[in-house]
Parts: sequence; structure tokens; C-alpha cells
Amino acid sequence: MFMDISSELVHSLLPIFMATALGTSIATIGIIEGFAEGAAAITKAFSGAISDYCGKRKVLAVAGYTLSTITKPIFPIATTIGWVFGARFVDRIGKGIRGAPRDALVADLAPLQLRGAAYGLRQSLDSIGAFIGPLMAVIFMIWFTNNIRAVLWVAVVPAVIAVFLLIIAVREPEAPYRAADLRNRLTLNDTKRLPMKYWLIVLIGAVFTLARFSEAFLILRAQDVGLRIAYVPMIMIVMNIFYAIFAYPAGAAADRLSARTLLVFGLAILVVADVILAVAVSSWITFAGAAFWGLHMAFTQGLLSKLVADTAPADLRGTGFGVFNLVSGVALFLASIIAGLLWTAFGASATFIAGALFAILAAMGLLLYRPKTRSYKAGA
Repeated sequence: MFMDISSELVHSLLPIFMATALGTSIATIGIIEGFAEGAAAITKAFSGAISDYCGKRKVLAVAGYTLSTITKPIFPIATTIGWVFGARFVDRIGKGIRGAPRDALVADLAPLQLRGAAYGLRQSLDSIGAFIGPLMAVIFMIWFTNNIRAVLWVAVVPAVIAVFLLIIAVREPEAPYRAADLRNRLTLNDTKRLPMKYWLIVLIGAVFTLARFSEAFLILRAQDVGLRIAYVPMIMIVMNIFYAIFAYPAGAAADRLSARTLLVFGLAILVVADVILAVAVSSWITFAGAAFWGLHMAFTQGLLSKLVADTAPADLRGTGFGVFNLVSGVALFLASIIAGLLWTAFGASATFIAGALFAILAAMGLLLYRPKTRSYKAGA
């Protein structure tokens, strides 16, 4: 939650900072977002496998959170787009290092029958942080009279708190397998032990990611329809209110209902969000689109993590999350570049219409997935 406060404070202002203070084009912003997320995805694949190999998750999570914290002071002192690109790139490397081990650690800590609720709770706390971050951005933008650089300095404090809490408060459980045995046999060929249902989830996640691209485009859309720069972070606040409220109930529901049904519902909401954002002509309509965007995130993000955890073997869970995040990150890289190019060539509406079409394709893919019923009546 604290790292999300820091990151979302930065991210709610960074697209505007690049477009106004540094004079960066929308296409270039899309490329920067794409490369940054692609770097995170590649790193996640390796960090997940390393956490399986060593039988340790926490040390990698601490390293990733620390690296992201180090980048936070670079944004306010940046004078060229190269500085921003470098800091964004390294920040996402940090996210990549911590992502898969953290997700696997949640699965290691949570009882099987409460795994959906655990991922829903994590997503809910993430979204609470993502609500507080933009809210702080709005408050400090007003306080500092639109001095974006001064506001970006505020993000350093919650990032440091996040690292401190992780180091002193989180205790890693004993690995559910013997790491020494795994080191004797772990090779790239071990990915062949990941079942077909897992690979289908990876494919669905990739197509889904193509549908939602970077949230930087929500911020740019808010500015595009005329929202004042000091209030642009409000778009993220509205999105994350709905995300935070519904993430935990959606995750808990997945322990009792079909996760596939809930994901299809989430994708349908994404289509509605994209259509609203495509036709928006005022800030109020854009806020409505952001609300639906947050609602779809609540019904999809934690559930996809649950499906990965349910279908990957325990001794390859870190690898499973790593591969999933790698493929999804590559999709996000492509989606952000496509979104930026479509925006530049055809306008904002084309970007969101393309997202709706990819969401429909992902929903069709989910119809091929048949969840396995657990003894505790949880739809996998």
C-alpha cells in the first residue's frame, strides 16, 4: 500500500509532466511506458525462477522495493526526457524483481481455501494506496501552486516506509518444497511441467493486457477533455475508489464461485469503460469511464493471480508467476506503443475503441477455459 502511494503519486503526474514541462509527444510517452513495462516483465520472469531455485522470496522482494525507492528522487530533478526514461526504466526493473516473488509469497502464506480472498485483499490494499497517492498529488499540487517537481519529492517518504515495513514486519514461511532438491533439477525444461490450463491463463492474461494498456492514457484523456492540470490526478482517485471497494469482495467470491465467470464480467465492464472513454467530451464523462475502469480491475487482477497460483505446481509457483508476468508485460509493452500511435494518428477515441475490441477477444478466450472445482467449492 505504501509503495503504491508513492508510485501512484508519481504516475498520476508523470504523463502531464512529460507532456507539458518536457514537451514530450503522446507517441513518445506510449513508447516510454511500453519499454518500462517490458523491462519489468522480463525481470519478473527471472526473479520468479530465482525465488523457486533459492526457496527464498522475501530477499528479492526487499531488493525490488529498495531499487524502486532509489529512483523516486530522480523524477523531480529530471531536466530531459532521458532522465525520466532512465528513472522509469529502473523503477520498473525494481517492480519486476519484486513482483513474482511477492505474488508467490502471498500464495505461500495464505491457506488454500482463502487464496482468492488473500489476493483480493492485496489488490484492495494496492488500490487504497493508489487512491491515496493521487489524492496527495491533488492536495500538494494546490498547496504548491502546480509546482509538479515539488510534489514529486513527496513520493520519496511513503516509498521508504514501504521498504522499512517489509524488512521488519514480514516473516517468510518455510518453503513448501526442499529448495536443495529443486536446485538439483531446475532447468528451463521444467516449464514443461506447467499444465495446459496454466498456459491458457497466460494467453488470456496477455490478450487481456492488450485491452487495458497503460493507465497513463487515462490521465492524458482527462487532460484532453479539459480538466485543469491540478485536478488531473482525480481521475486515478475515482478509478481506485472503485478498485479498492470491490477488489476484496471479488477475490473472496472467487473462492466460492467460478473465477472464469467473474473474469468475463470484469472484461464486459472494461468494454463499457473503453466505450465511455472513447466518446467522452467532458471531464464528468471521463470520471465515469475511470470508475468503470477501476471496477473492471477489481474483478480481474486478483483473480488472474489466483488462477496462476491454482494451476502452477507449488515448487514452480515463482516461475509460473514470472512467466505469466513476462508474457503480460510484453503485451503491455505492445499495448502502450499501439495506444500511443493510435492516439497520435487517429485521436483518443481510436485508442479506447481498440482496447474494447481486445477485451472482447479476451472474453472469447475465457470461454475455452474450464475451471476445476475444488473440494471447498472454489472455482479455479
